[in-house]
Amino acid sequence: MRKLLGLGLLGAALLLAGCASPPRLSPTDRQALFEDSAFRQPRTPIDDKALFELSPAMRQFLSKEVADAARSKGIRWGLIDALYLKRKLILDYDAAVTRTASEAFESRAGNCLSLVIMTAAFAKELGLQLRYQTVQTDGNWSRNDNVLFLAGHVNVSLGRKLLENQGFSLDPDSMTIDFVPPELARGQRTRPIDEATVVAMYYNNRAAEAMVEKDMDQAYWLARAAIERDPTYANAYNTLGVIYRRHGDLVASERVLRLVNQQDPNNPQVLGNLIVALRDLGKHGEADQLQLRLTAVQPDPPYAFFDRGVQAMNDGNYKQARELFEKELKRAAYVPEFHFWLAQAELRLGDLASASKHLEIAKDYSTTLKERDIYASKLDKLKAYRAAYKQ
Repeated sequence: MRKLLGLGLLGAALLLAGCASPPRLSPTDRQALFEDSAFRQPRTPIDDKALFELSPAMRQFLSKEVADAARSKGIRWGLIDALYLKRKLILDYDAAVTRTASEAFESRAGNCLSLVIMTAAFAKELGLQLRYQTVQTDGNWSRNDNVLFLAGHVNVSLGRKLLENQGFSLDPDSMTIDFVPPELARGQRTRPIDEATVVAMYYNNRAAEAMVEKDMDQAYWLARAAIERDPTYANAYNTLGVIYRRHGDLVASERVLRLVNQQDPNNPQVLGNLIVALRDLGKHGEADQLQLRLTAVQPDPPYAFFDRGVQAMNDGNYKQARELFEKELKRAAYVPEFHFWLAQAELRLGDLASASKHLEIAKDYSTTLKERDIYASKLDKLKAYRAAYKQ
């Protein structure tokens, strides 16, 4: 998935990233983490049913496009054919917002979680077997409003039509639907997850997105919903801790983040968040001790080389900037922003061919439609300049 989010803090930037170990809490202890009275009721009601609900347009697509393909290929391949192979439904990858099934269908775009939910909604209506899977990847970093996001990935496998009284057993020739380029997914290990976890991921994503939009009330209730839907989904606790801090509830933030840190003491994102929460509360001695551990676990945090490269660009040291951007790309090769800035360094150094190559990569790896359009426009201008330069 492009946005499986938890939260952490490095330097001055909040960091949304993953946690490994699920909290082991009783229902009473879990309820004690919530501070409902500190937040207004959500602006948009939280409705699980809406996630997988088919719109009239989706039902029409099923009755026409999918039915036409299913007559010759069967129901499962008919769905896959109509959605993805024959491009009867043109879909764009867009990580700007995590969408419900009907929202993804209407906009013809979504991140991988949105597209998994949309595919699952169709499959459920057709009675097909489903298996959701997380894909073990290094993830991709992005940054928005001083918040760092670490994007994970999910996909879905479709089996044959589920027969009456049949127990769940995905058939050997199940078809996995993935929404990233093959080079990102090839050879990666997967782990099955329950639908409850998929729902928790959705609410956690929306909570992080609401937080960036500074809608802290909506963010709180969405993070709370994520924890309630799957109490073992550790990312949601981390997200809740950061939401508390941004809302000014420092004691609640420390309590949640300390809990997550106890479960996963070397998680750099959680460590970073807890350090900041402790400093906010004046607990500098403990924060200093945790900072030593964080430095040992993660001596060069995400964007460290990139930020130094930007500074080198501002100083006019384009060769050093190129070296730093290349260093960042060695550990995060699919972040479009890094390729874009490397293209700028190459352009200043007079290597127009390399600048064009990295602008092309930045466009191809863009995770939002807006970002893709920006890089495409810059690439067109550079190509026009190169053409004029050759004349």
